Amino acid sequence: MTLHPSDEAVLLETRRQFFGRGARGLGVAALAGMLGEKLSAAPAALPHFPPKAKRAIYLHMVGAPPQIDLLDHKPGMKDWYDKDLPDSIRRGQRLTTMTSGQSRFPIAPSVFQFQQHGQSGAWISELLPHTAKMVDDIAILRSLHTEAINHEPAITFIQTGFMNAGKPCIGAWIAYGLGTMNQDLPTFVVLNASHSSSKANVQAISARLWSAGFLSARFAGVALRSGGDPVLYINNPAGVDTQVRRRSLDALNELNQIQYQALGDPETQTRISQFEMAFRMQASVPELTDLSKEPESAYKLYGEDAHKGGTFANSCLMARRLVERGVRFVQVYHRGWDVHGQLPEVLPSQCKDVDQGCWALVQDLKARGLLDDTLVIWGGEFGRTIYSQGKLTPENYGRDHHPRCFSLWMAGGGVKGGVVHGETDEFSYNIASDPVHVRDFQATILHLFGIQHDRFTYKYQGLDQRLTGVEPASVVKAILA
Repeated sequence: MTLHPSDEAVLLETRRQFFGRGARGLGVAALAGMLGEKLSAAPAALPHFPPKAKRAIYLHMVGAPPQIDLLDHKPGMKDWYDKDLPDSIRRGQRLTTMTSGQSRFPIAPSVFQFQQHGQSGAWISELLPHTAKMVDDIAILRSLHTEAINHEPAITFIQTGFMNAGKPCIGAWIAYGLGTMNQDLPTFVVLNASHSSSKANVQAISARLWSAGFLSARFAGVALRSGGDPVLYINNPAGVDTQVRRRSLDALNELNQIQYQALGDPETQTRISQFEMAFRMQASVPELTDLSKEPESAYKLYGEDAHKGGTFANSCLMARRLVERGVRFVQVYHRGWDVHGQLPEVLPSQCKDVDQGCWALVQDLKARGLLDDTLVIWGGEFGRTIYSQGKLTPENYGRDHHPRCFSLWMAGGGVKGGVVHGETDEFSYNIASDPVHVRDFQATILHLFGIQHDRFTYKYQGLDQRLTGVEPASVVKAILA
């Protein structure tokens, strides 16, 4: 039987911890009696209400895809080519140091063609022909906005709810709140996909993006590698067989239990559980990562790149295999989207890397009956400017960071397909209707998992910490099925 994390914590509680907790409980009860007030109890067990999503695959395009060239069609900008962005549109908003010194801000209309698709009539760029085929499966949000204007704080913000490192990411929160669905695989897995363009501007990312922060380390994401062993040290060293490894772990666990009884440090139990998970993964991971039994129809669906380990298409196929086996949250990162220059050359390559894989993943999940309760997300950390960074020519331009509006899409897991939510102004510079803050986006993800964001907290440093922070956040109900 799978235990909820809170139930497991109670079973593992030491005698010292029990009496300490009981003393604190008596103190609270006494305080409530003296104050004549009813103090709030701990948050209700999760989920708070019936969930639509049981699992999620989050496809993060690191570097920020330009919404004007992909999902936010602005045909009127053709008439504004090389004209300055009006001050009435810019409104004195801050710029990055990469363009703040420019003498002018020339409008750069997209060089790519758009067409309407599906029953929804959504406008999609020619660079995303496969995405265009599934517009009636996805909800496009065109009015996301954030406070962060540079990559590191922006990615950290959308993944953890804070611009500063040290907080749990979305996957860790979900793993902590809802627990595992497969005892032999991690609850939260991370894949880092390769990109094909040698000219792409690549942003660095690190494991703190899939960190558990102040939560137990057991809820952090486990990164699977595309080359060599999928997980470092997953295989036994030379001369050590499974029986020897089992006896070694048993002895080590006994020592850790002695330490836990003496000190009561919960991270000792985390260490024990991670050792045991690593042992079980020695059997489960090789089967998971062996794609030789996938039928040829799968590679036809995902594309030839799916044969190559570490590609985005291969990562999408792996993500399907992971959620199929009960992994709760899969995060896929694809870098190279920071198009400050040479956009017309770099962006087609980036889109070709991901377009068919995204479409195939959604269709594959649908065909297997998994899409209804699997949430799929595609997007970056902020948007790009309508004006050109650096020199503008009819064939070449670049775009700077833009936090005031950007686009992403969501599918499955309780999301209504064929929806386009939110609008930007004619310059894709400000939001014209239905703004969606990053916190609203995070609250919506939690809602789809049956979690009320303002009731999902963790006491740390004297505060009831939560993914959406202390400022208001609202679920985007217009995209809910």
